[in-house]
Amino acid sequence: MEHKDQILDHDGVSSALSEHEVRCEKVKNMQAAGIDPWPSYKKVSTTLLSAKEDFEKNPEHVQEQAFAGRIVAMRDHGKSFFGHIQDRSGKVQFYLKKDEVGESVFDFVKQYIDLGDIVWIKGSLFKTKTGEITIKVQAFELLSKCLHPLPEKFHGLTDIEQRYRQRYLDLMSNPESREKFQCRSRVIQSIRNFLLDRDFMEVETPMLHTLAGGAIARPFVTHHNAYDIDLFLRIAPELHLKQLVIGGFERVFEINRCFRNEGVSTRHNPEFTTIELYMAHGDYETGMELTEQLLQSVVLQNFPSTTINFQGKEINFAAPFKRLTLEDSLIEIGGLKANEITPDAIDETIKKYNVQTPPGAGHGMKLFVLFEALVEGAIVQPTFIIGHPIEVSPLAKRDTKNPEVTARAELFINGMEFANLYTELNDPIDQAERFRNQSLAKAAGDEEAHVFDREFVQALEYGLPPTIGCGIGIDRLVMLLTNTTTIKDVILFPTLKPLKE
Repeated sequence: MEHKDQILDHDGVSSALSEHEVRCEKVKNMQAAGIDPWPSYKKVSTTLLSAKEDFEKNPEHVQEQAFAGRIVAMRDHGKSFFGHIQDRSGKVQFYLKKDEVGESVFDFVKQYIDLGDIVWIKGSLFKTKTGEITIKVQAFELLSKCLHPLPEKFHGLTDIEQRYRQRYLDLMSNPESREKFQCRSRVIQSIRNFLLDRDFMEVETPMLHTLAGGAIARPFVTHHNAYDIDLFLRIAPELHLKQLVIGGFERVFEINRCFRNEGVSTRHNPEFTTIELYMAHGDYETGMELTEQLLQSVVLQNFPSTTINFQGKEINFAAPFKRLTLEDSLIEIGGLKANEITPDAIDETIKKYNVQTPPGAGHGMKLFVLFEALVEGAIVQPTFIIGHPIEVSPLAKRDTKNPEVTARAELFINGMEFANLYTELNDPIDQAERFRNQSLAKAAGDEEAHVFDREFVQALEYGLPPTIGCGIGIDRLVMLLTNTTTIKDVILFPTLKPLKE
């Protein structure tokens, strides 16, 4: 049972060809002997971790059970083998002795089995002299032959690029990666349960849009041959979800993918997952309360307290979260003076900090780009930023307390935006005017400006009740909760450039 370290070259192909060839030769020999290296399934009675927990509770109750998993370690002791088998729940040591399984089975293991093979074993649990819970194997069968060596067991898969391209190897060899994606699944389920418990209905809306709407972003474009029209991968599900509220589904949410044809970074992937929810008969104040309660609930369901550790910083999700207006944040966090952000002085301030603004930017947009440059990255604890300019919030209702800004809030944590919510604009006349202004910005060169969506304006004319909408980035939330600094580590298959031939 020779096992060589796996070495991979730049195109991801194993250069440990001798071991691959040896394993392929074993397959030929097995087939010549009438043995199928990839046979039909064998029934499994439990998982490894479940059996281990049951044994710990009642070690006197010894029973024979069937398991299946991948061999991740194996040591030949002449007339016996010790090894570890791993399934979805974890890994457990096994002990295979020639006298227990018989000579033919033992010889089969010795001749044909390698690390990485998926096997079926039947046996009972016992505790070794060193105190390790172990399966004493009574029956053994191969379920799926592995033709390549596994990553070196002590270091796992250390090549970062290869971890993303061959995620299956990463999951096999890195327990911390498996735990991150298991945590991701639990977080999404916690969000779903929180909303279902509050009478929300989960829905699905189109991924292909005839107009790129619902957010300010650059879309991906594709073409539908039968209709001979260009379509856009959705940048947000917002406009469809609001039409459902108009139709009478007063509380809806969708957990799904969005696509934006923009930069790639440690915080951005072109394809990403969001939760968007819409609730009739609420405003952005109730939306902030709902959002902080949701996030607090998610953290408490997955961690011992509302405080988590991220890169040495303690972040507290206990509600209520801090609230700051955008202009106050420029003063309190950004270090600016009030007289530096007035309409007369802001251009000089922008020049001072070398901040770029889009063509035709008004005072509101200038405030916003200053916020992005000076404030956003400095926020650590969960903080709602409110009082957004209308020109950066084309779908939000005006704030009744200050009609110059929108009834909108963005949640920032540790320098990243985690949620965007606002009282939805339900005045079709105001909405049409904002769409027109966005169209002018687009004509002036702003590629991310919103298009004029006549169908949505028509839907609003039938009456959208006072509604709160909120979007939360799932990937960034999982990054925070798993103490991860790059988004690619929490997306199973992140977008990558293809390898050169």
